[in-house]
Amino acid sequence: MAAGAVAAPLLAKGRRVCKEGCPGCRLDQINKTNTGVPYLNFFYVWVVCLCAALPIQSLFPYLYFMIRDLKVAKQEEDIGFYAGFVGAAYFLGRTTSAVPWGMFADKYGRKPCIMISILSVIVFNTLFGLSTTYWMAIITRGLLGLLCGILGPIKAYASEVCRKEHQALGISLVTSSRSIALIIGPAIGGFLARPAKKYPNLFSEESIFGRFPYFLPCLVISALAAAAGVACIWLPVLPSIPPPPPQISM
Repeated sequence: MAAGAVAAPLLAKGRRVCKEGCPGCRLDQINKTNTGVPYLNFFYVWVVCLCAALPIQSLFPYLYFMIRDLKVAKQEEDIGFYAGFVGAAYFLGRTTSAVPWGMFADKYGRKPCIMISILSVIVFNTLFGLSTTYWMAIITRGLLGLLCGILGPIKAYASEVCRKEHQALGISLVTSSRSIALIIGPAIGGFLARPAKKYPNLFSEESIFGRFPYFLPCLVISALAAAAGVACIWLPVLPSIPPPPPQISM
């Protein structure tokens, strides 16, 4: 090197080196080209999160009557005791599977986790409405919570699908959709449970809604979840985080 010459830095200031196949670099390139607010992606995230959260509180308006009709309580004072286990089964499943679902989303991507969660709502929420025994109600609610691991991954997805300046908006939409679901869910459960008794002109006692008086609210929520599952088709696929390379000890 000639005397007085200044060596050029290996990495120019402000310049980022992208490695081929790097998921972080690919994500940065996607967000770099999309400079505006991704309203459509945010709408899909909002709808998916809303429908996934609807079953959380929807059962509580009719849970007392459901436990009474299942005839598991020997006396009326015990209905609240048995209802508590049904209500807690969902949250027990969520508590158990929260961390594994986060690891799954990091390894295989957010979108597969979201779609599996929506599918679990469609299947197990419908089966809960068709419960004929107390243990069937507990198992279906527990499996619903166990397989609906959308809470953590959907927040990560909402922050990754946009630029940094829009991440607060994306996460706030997730929070608002869950709050709205906690309002709409109990309303659906309260209005549509036991329809043969409330609306005898529309539903007969011999119909499926008369034989399964708590099936209609679950069916409506599952139908909304199915619509959200269709919306998942247009969710952009974000790169997953690959595992670190194995370290070779000398």
